[in-house]
Amino acid sequence: MKLLLVLLCLFAVSGIAQTPQTDLQHPPVNPEFIALPHAGADSKIIEHKNITYLHASGTDLQLDVYQQPGQKAAPVVVYFHGGAWWKNARPASANGFRSLLSLGFSLVTVDYRLTGVAPAPASVQDARCALAWVKRNASQYNFDLNEVIAFGTSSGGHLALMAGMIPAGNDIDLEGCTDQPKVAAIFDFYGITDLAPLLQPGATLKKSGSNWLGQRSDLAAFTAKMSPLHYVRSGLPPTFIVHGDADPVVPYTQSVQLREQLVAHGVPVRIFTVPGGQHGKFSQEESLQVGEAMKQFLRENDLLVP
Repeated sequence: MKLLLVLLCLFAVSGIAQTPQTDLQHPPVNPEFIALPHAGADSKIIEHKNITYLHASGTDLQLDVYQQPGQKAAPVVVYFHGGAWWKNARPASANGFRSLLSLGFSLVTVDYRLTGVAPAPASVQDARCALAWVKRNASQYNFDLNEVIAFGTSSGGHLALMAGMIPAGNDIDLEGCTDQPKVAAIFDFYGITDLAPLLQPGATLKKSGSNWLGQRSDLAAFTAKMSPLHYVRSGLPPTFIVHGDADPVVPYTQSVQLREQLVAHGVPVRIFTVPGGQHGKFSQEESLQVGEAMKQFLRENDLLVP
């Protein structure tokens, strides 16, 4: 009995220790979180949950909208979650995005087809369809189509880059999803930019990447086609990159190479490097630093709400 009580006490203490802090001085730390001091979510934010934006592969694909109140059109961030293309789902709430909401952005969080439902290019198509949905429904949710930001973490960062970089008139977009807003900026948090190196022996994402790409006779060409670096050119949206330089999942060099290519083509880009940072899950202080760098990036590119 004493042993049982000890174990219960240890479990309770462990549970308390693992409970994320939610006050402004100790913001929750999760892969999609960015922080700003004194940035609380507006209690008047209007939530629209479980909206079907596409039916594909026998699945209803859904998104959530967190809308700024009032009649004024608001800039909107469209967020794609990570999970190596095969797992996870859109966040259950907007708690991790309080900073963006406090800056006057509306938010759309998106689910897409995972590898087990359909391999590439399905999730890329879905990301593009989500943008098309934003344009079709801009008036209903007061989205400012001049300020649409694609945001993603990890494989979601890859999708945000693909959503914002693939040119019109491509052979990837699904029918009915070709009329998309011009993306004003991209937030790429430790996303994949070049798939080919990740398919090499020993790469952390080799299995996930191989499964997502599938078995194809034109695998090399298709791998390039599914890599954001393939689409770098002048005129792309300003891009804000965040990456830890000790990331064991997506090598930091992926973001460095993207930055170099964007600079070479005259695309506004800023990279925030987290020294010793792993694959997301940055500390509270690091999250605050990311938030400040993000705010500066928005200011420099005239994307802050007046």
